[in-house]
Parts: sequence; structure tokens; C-alpha cells
Amino acid sequence: MLSDAKTRSIIIQAALATAFLAFAALLVSTTFANLEARGIPIGFDFLSMPSRIVISEAILTYKSRDPYYWAIVVGLTNTVFISTLVIVFSSILGLIVGITRLSSNPLAASTCRVWVELARNSPPIVLLIFLYSLWWKMLPPVGEALNPLPGVYASMRGFVVPAVGIDVGMTGLLMILCAIAFAIAGWIAVRKGWSPKAVVPSVLAVSAAGVWLADARFTIDWPVFTGSNFEGGKELTPELSTILIGLTLYTTGFVAEIVRGGVLSIGRGQWDAGHSLGLPRGKILRLIVIPQMLRVIVPPLNSQYINVVKNSTLAIAVGYPDFLAVMNTTISKSSHSIEGVFIILGVYLALNLTMSGAANWYNRRIAIVER
Repeated sequence: MLSDAKTRSIIIQAALATAFLAFAALLVSTTFANLEARGIPIGFDFLSMPSRIVISEAILTYKSRDPYYWAIVVGLTNTVFISTLVIVFSSILGLIVGITRLSSNPLAASTCRVWVELARNSPPIVLLIFLYSLWWKMLPPVGEALNPLPGVYASMRGFVVPAVGIDVGMTGLLMILCAIAFAIAGWIAVRKGWSPKAVVPSVLAVSAAGVWLADARFTIDWPVFTGSNFEGGKELTPELSTILIGLTLYTTGFVAEIVRGGVLSIGRGQWDAGHSLGLPRGKILRLIVIPQMLRVIVPPLNSQYINVVKNSTLAIAVGYPDFLAVMNTTISKSSHSIEGVFIILGVYLALNLTMSGAANWYNRRIAIVER
């Protein structure tokens, strides 16, 4: 039987929830009534209408006569693309910078400390605008493009890099997907206790056979200068390059501090144990320290990865057509501001909850189980 205190608690919570739902319903009904009285259309029917939006850069195929919903998908793909690249690059650089900050070499440690302090104490939008202004002041015209690496050219129009492609038909694609599925099944079997000596050779043989039967052909399209511009390759515009480099430099500073804290959280005894086994410092880090520090750094890293998605909205400052920029244009052209705001909130909430859920799942997998 419920105690009086618990009964009162349930009644109070139910009353508060009911009051909140009633207030929300009143707010929504009043808003809709006011909009209808002013002749402002409400609904998501506009998503199927031709958008007439110009998107200068798109990962997916897009034309201005495509409907609004496809323009939104294209903008969302741009956001996911740039966020993924920033997360990958900043994680790699952050690991290197964070460990180097603990180096006994004063020059290397001081350089990484300056990087971290500048990144953590600078507004990201200032960094993006500063980098964007450098394109036309430091880089030469396209006819005099710098060639720092084979096939890589840098000019005031951005970077041009070799484009890697794969030529495979539908049958070949199915074969590759089957090979990947078989490899995942083999990994699950090993995790469940099957002998790796029996599973791994079979997985490698079947996967290699699947890729071979797919008859996939990898191609590399090298950029060639033809007199006025480059032909071939993949062009990275100043807008895309600025948001990628700027957010990577900015996020690396935070990731580096998280990594440094994770390394320092591992007791000195772990290092002494590694040295007693004759392991060099690099192997101690890779085999002993880093696997243990993951339990410490995954939660704060998840917060930084969510910040990357939110900071990607700053791309609008340099003209990169990310999801928010496309939605701003959609709202101004369609006059459906309320629906547009709901779409913006829903998409960013879904992205961040997905990342948070994946990080929490991984954190539970590596957590120490107490008995």
C-alpha cells in the first residue's frame, strides 16, 4: 500500500504534468488560430513544392527545381559530411596533441600548449572569418597554384585533390554488402566465444571472394590544369576548406585536453608495470594506457562531438550551404517559419541524441562491471 507521502508525490507530479500539457495545448491552439486569422498557411504541404533554392555545393545530386524536402536532405547531408570529417580529424589530432603535451621535449610540449590555449580561448566564428579572409591574401591565383603534394593544388579558389571512385554494378554492390555482412557475423561469433582460428580464415576467404566476384574497379581521377582552371579531381572550395580546417583546429584543442586528462588519470603503477615487462613508451600507451583511459574520456568526448554538430551552423558565416543555411532560405521563400523551426529543432535533436546514444552504448561496453 502506498504511503501518504508517496501518494502526495504522485498526485503532485500528475497535476504538474497535466498543467504543462494543458498550457502547451492552449499555446498551440492559440498560435494556430492567430495564424489562420491572418491568412498565414500552416502545414508541411510546401515540402513537395519546387524549392527554387540554389545550393552551391552538394554531396548529393541537386537541381533548383527539386522539392523543398530534397533541398533539406541535401543541406543535412552537407552538415553530416562536414561534421564527420571534423570529428575524425580532430580526434586523431587531439590524441597526438594531448599526448605530446606530456612530452619531455619542451619545444613540442610548449607548441601543443599554445595550440590548446589559442583554440580554447578563441571564439570559433572569429577563427573561421580569419581563415576565410586569408584565402585571397596568402594563396596565389589558380594559374600559379601551389603543389605541396603530388596531385594536390592550392590556390585562391580552394584545393584540388585526386578523386577516388569505384566502378561497380548492382550485382557487385550486393556481393560487397554480403561480404561485409559475413565479416560482421564473424566478428559477432568471435565475441560470443567462437575460436578466432576457425572464424577469421573463413571470414577472410569469403570476404575476398565476394569482393573479387563483385569485379569492382577503383579509379583515380587526377586533376590537370588546362589553361584557365583544373579539370578532373575533386575541388574543395574555400568555404568547405575553411569550415573543415577551422572547426578541426578549434575542436582539437578541447579533445587534446580531454586526452591529456585521460592519460593523467591512469596511475603511475600502470606505467611501472609496462616498464617492468620491457615495453617501450609507445607500446605502453597503445596497449595499457589508452584502453584504460577510454573509460574516462568517452563521456566528455561525446559532448565535444555534439558541439561539433552545433558549431557546424557557423558555416553560414563563410557561405557554406549546410542544413541551417538551407533551412533559413526555405523559411524565407516559403513563409513557413513555424514549420521550419520545428524541422530545425527536430533534426538537430535527432542528430545529437543519436550520437549520444552511440557513445553511451560504447561506454557501457567498455565499462568495468563490478560484482
